[in-house]
Amino acid sequence: MKVLKNRYRQFLYSCFLSIATITLAQAELPLMPYPRSIEVTDGKYYLDQSFQINLGEVMTNRLNEESSLFIKQLVEQTGLFLNYRQVNSAVDVADLTIKVDRFGIVKMGEDESYQLTVNESGIALNATTDIGASRGLMTLLQLIDGDENGYYVPHVAIKDAPRFQWRGLMLDVARHYLPLETLYRNIDAMAAVKLNVLHLHLSDDQGFRFESKLFPDLNIKGTDGNYYTQGELKDLIAYADQRGIMIIPEIDVPGHATAILTAFPEFGSKDTTYVLERFAGIFDPTLDPTNEEVYAFLDKLFGEIIEVFPAPYFHIGGDENLGKHWDQNADIQAFMRSKGLETNHELQSYFNLRLQRILNKYDRRMMGWEEIQTNELEESAVIHSWRGAWEGAEPRASLYHAASEGYETILSNGYYLDLIFTAEDSYRVDPAPSSADISDEERSKILGGEVCMWSELVVPQTIDSRLWPRAAAIAERFWSPEAIKDVDDMYARMEVISLWLENFGLKHISSPNRILRKLAAGHDTAPLERLLALVEPMKGYTRNPGGTMYNTFSPYTKWADAATADALGARRLNNQIECYLNGKMGCGQIKDDLEELADNHGQVQLIIQDSPSLREIEQLSANTSKVAVLAIEAMNFMETNAKPNPKWFAEAKELLTAASQQGGRTELQIVTSITNLVAALEGEVK
Repeated sequence: MKVLKNRYRQFLYSCFLSIATITLAQAELPLMPYPRSIEVTDGKYYLDQSFQINLGEVMTNRLNEESSLFIKQLVEQTGLFLNYRQVNSAVDVADLTIKVDRFGIVKMGEDESYQLTVNESGIALNATTDIGASRGLMTLLQLIDGDENGYYVPHVAIKDAPRFQWRGLMLDVARHYLPLETLYRNIDAMAAVKLNVLHLHLSDDQGFRFESKLFPDLNIKGTDGNYYTQGELKDLIAYADQRGIMIIPEIDVPGHATAILTAFPEFGSKDTTYVLERFAGIFDPTLDPTNEEVYAFLDKLFGEIIEVFPAPYFHIGGDENLGKHWDQNADIQAFMRSKGLETNHELQSYFNLRLQRILNKYDRRMMGWEEIQTNELEESAVIHSWRGAWEGAEPRASLYHAASEGYETILSNGYYLDLIFTAEDSYRVDPAPSSADISDEERSKILGGEVCMWSELVVPQTIDSRLWPRAAAIAERFWSPEAIKDVDDMYARMEVISLWLENFGLKHISSPNRILRKLAAGHDTAPLERLLALVEPMKGYTRNPGGTMYNTFSPYTKWADAATADALGARRLNNQIECYLNGKMGCGQIKDDLEELADNHGQVQLIIQDSPSLREIEQLSANTSKVAVLAIEAMNFMETNAKPNPKWFAEAKELLTAASQQGGRTELQIVTSITNLVAALEGEVK
């Protein structure tokens, strides 16, 4: 980690020079999530192959397993020859002493706090529960550094606890199936950054992924053969529980029900033949809420699922039901009139209340997307707030409304990572900022938040790079104090943590590189890497307009799939240009970087000749080199006090407009800063 942390310090220094002053309390160590309280003192505790752990008097299975995993990760990070038998409670003198008061229960509100002290005497980790101890072990792994004398942990005193109790990640395994190995490695990554809820979206129009022994047609007709057996899910749940993570199931009803209706068309609101959906979007197939057999079916199905998932929450979805098939069904319309139901929302409320009674019978709390909230809904329900500006709604409005009505609630709006917004965009979203005009009681109802990864454009090969490292930044928003919010510092630490997360098997760095090597067709990938570092995939729902450009079997090994949501190369270049415009010193070798970009297109063209798949980025590459030349020209004009003619400015603006267009479903991220450079020059001329 030494090289990584040196890079962290260098990055912080460049940010200090070009952007703003970093809060020293945040910048001391590259930790994520950042602890509630940390005091760093002089001194280093060195580690060697004699490293031993003492687990104290209270030794639980979780503590034993987590300590063994710690040893495994310590070996991975340091290369020290350690042995798993060095975890015990018999040694009198140990390098790491862990003391807990009791076994922890994976539930909301459980004590996850810990205290970590490192000094010349060794490392002491104290926690009320073994879950808290496991959180502390992850912090300890992030603290490990190295110098000419070996690997060490700096002397620190940390007191830490989460800000929010619900710190979740939703994985859509319905639209694109995710293999178990993908789920396991992401559970490890979740534990590494202290997330504690995994929400599995198990059913949708494209597939039903839970093995039903009561209704096997759900798997025979409702999938392409990919689903999780009950045994596999039980093992996954047990592993997650060991890591202090709760797994909750979601069966999305009454809409998003095509997969269910392929197996049981008689439960649909329209007499038709249902087939699995291959595209993304909002579709019409909907369960018939007037059919009593639907409730009998869901009662048995939910009961079967609950036998596998011990968590007290059951997510019913309940979103994006347009009710078109309800409107077209005369019997459903007659039912609504007989019940005095005037709108489809009232009919869905009737449906939801029936499901809530079913789930109450199984001692489960119903959870659903914000559309489920009505005046009649029991307050035991948990409201999942998701709509915002992209959906024509006020961000967090449904979150605060649910809290004001007495419902516990969590936030996902702002955390939809499939929409490819930057880490900064999500990091700035706080479920309950101190500035929010809500009462203390309402604030207590906001349990936290949940990262969402919908899989319309995500497959096993790309999911890690779509989640990480941005999910780590959001994990910090859920865990750390509100005051920890400096964006430049976050990016500096996130870059270090991104590399650290590879120790847990994540492929968020290797998979994009693999795609790039394929696209390079045997050529050196360096020219593509330079260009890729400056682009980001199209944001929001613009990459897949109408949900019809891509389908289940489309290629997800294109240029856009290699690109990530944070173009760090563009961020650095933009910072350099801003630094330059502010007349600051230490802005880096900005002209050297621009000259390298100016020459890059010729090298990319040579690759495109042998890689037809890259033809979609030819103009993007050309425009990138052209705007680099433009930036150099603008700087030369500024430095020599020369005055370009009006034609130069007109051509510059035309070029910048062209460079703003997408290429390969990605967008160049340096256009705005170079536009500012040209504008600054134009201001000087005037």
